[in-house]
Amino acid sequence: MIRIAVDAMGGDYAPREVVHGAVLAAREYGVAIQLVGVPEAIQSELKRHSTAGLEISIVPATEIVAMDEKPSRAVTRKKDSSIVVTTKQVAEGLADGMVAAGSTGAAAVAAQIGLGRIKNVDRSAIACLMPTCTPNRCIVIDVGANVECDPNQLLQFGLMGSILAKGLMNIDKPTVGLLNIGTEETKGNQLVQDAYKLLKEHANINFIGFVEGRDFPMGKCNVVVTDGFTGNVALKTAEGISKMITVMLRHELLRTVPGRLASVMAKPALIALKQRIDYNEAGGALLVGVKGVCVIAHGGSRSVAIKNAIRVAKDMVVADVVRKIETTLNVTTVSALSAACLAISLGCIT
Repeated sequence: MIRIAVDAMGGDYAPREVVHGAVLAAREYGVAIQLVGVPEAIQSELKRHSTAGLEISIVPATEIVAMDEKPSRAVTRKKDSSIVVTTKQVAEGLADGMVAAGSTGAAAVAAQIGLGRIKNVDRSAIACLMPTCTPNRCIVIDVGANVECDPNQLLQFGLMGSILAKGLMNIDKPTVGLLNIGTEETKGNQLVQDAYKLLKEHANINFIGFVEGRDFPMGKCNVVVTDGFTGNVALKTAEGISKMITVMLRHELLRTVPGRLASVMAKPALIALKQRIDYNEAGGALLVGVKGVCVIAHGGSRSVAIKNAIRVAKDMVVADVVRKIETTLNVTTVSALSAACLAISLGCIT
C-alpha cells in the first residue's frame, strides 16, 4: 500500500479540511495516510469522520510554520514543525510521498533540505497542471521556485516536465514548448534564445519551439518551459481570468429572468466547466528535482483539493517519477548538456 505523509497543520483551513481530505483520499484511493501535526488537534478532527477500515495514523509534531514566517529561517529553527517532520517521513523511507498545503516556500525549503536534490539537477522546480481546451492538462514548469534561470536549467525543466507528462498523463511523446513573447525563432531575450537551441538539439525532448501565453490554454503543447518569475505571473494571471469569467458569467445569467432560466438548463454543463478550471480538481503543484515525491497544495485548499493532492502524490509514486528523473539526468546526460552549453558559447550551435 502506498504511504502518503500529509502536513495536517498547514493551510488556511487546517487541520479540519486537511484531515477531511485525507480521510476522503484514504477511502477513495486506497492509500495509507500519515497525518503529521499536533496529535490532539488531529484526533479531534478524526472523530468527526468514519475511519473504520482506513489506514490512517498520526505522526506527532509540536511546532507549526506560519504562512507569514520566512521559510528558510522557520524550517531551520523549527526542527519539530509539521512540515519538517512530514519531509522526514519521506526522507527516512517511512512514507512514499508527501503533501503540504501551508507555506509554499517552507514546503520547498524543507523538501530541498530534508530530501536533497537529485544528482545532476541544478535546481528543483515547481510544476503546475493547468487546464486546457483538450482532455489533457498542460504542465507548466517552473511556476515560482526559480526567479532567475540559465539555459541549462530550462533544458532540465523540459526533461523533467516530459517525464511528468509521460507518467501522469500517459503521453508517449509529450510536446514541449518554450514560453516566449512570440513564436518566431528570432524573438525573445538571450536566455530563451540559448535555451531554444539546447531544447531543439536534445534527442529526448519532443520540442515544438516557442509558444505564447495564449497557446498553452488551447492545448498547443503538453509541457511549457519557463523561468519561475514568468511562470508564476502566467499562473496568477490565468487564475485571475478564470475567476473573472466565473463572476461575469454568474452576473449575466442572474441579471435577467431568461438568464436565470438558461442557467437552470445549463447547470450540468456549468458544473462540468467549473470542475475543469477549478484548482481544487488539479490538487496541487509538484516540486520536482528532489529525492522524493512532494506535492504542494494551495494554501486555501479545502477537503476536495487535499484529496486530489494526495491522488497526484500517489500517481507520481506509481509512475516512478523520481527514479526516472534520476536515470535521465545521469552523468552522461550532464556531460552532453555541458558540451552543448559550451557549443552555444562558442557559437557552434546556431
